[in-house]
Amino acid sequence: MSVFLADEAETLAFAGRFFSEHVRPGRVVYLHGQLGAGKTTFVRGCLRATGYQGIVKSPTYTLVEEYRLDNGSTLYHFDLYRLNDPSELEWMGIRDYFRPDSIAFIEWPDRGAGLLPAPDIEITLEPQGQGRALRLTEFSSAIAD
Repeated sequence: MSVFLADEAETLAFAGRFFSEHVRPGRVVYLHGQLGAGKTTFVRGCLRATGYQGIVKSPTYTLVEEYRLDNGSTLYHFDLYRLNDPSELEWMGIRDYFRPDSIAFIEWPDRGAGLLPAPDIEITLEPQGQGRALRLTEFSSAIAD
């Protein structure tokens, strides 16, 4: 699926609908796109769909931000941009984050190659003028559920 999102408001709204309709605990979503493409904005829109109203920041320096959701699951937002070597993920206990009751959004997943689970969904964001093009690819039954 491909869609053009004219601005931040459309990105937030689309992300909220996407999350509400297709993301369940146990899902892994890879986010691709250059710096400033809207990956964290997309995660913010997903979190807003859960009712979360706090600050949603890019975990560029912390590698992961954790959000407890009202349904008892946990959403983990990873940003692997500053990762020097995939083996660094072992030191942070990366496998412990991928549980049946958690949801993972991973920016720059190529930097964790070999240590990350396969994605259920991949989203690519590309700036186009004032907006962005979004391409969504399904690798499991995540969208059909």
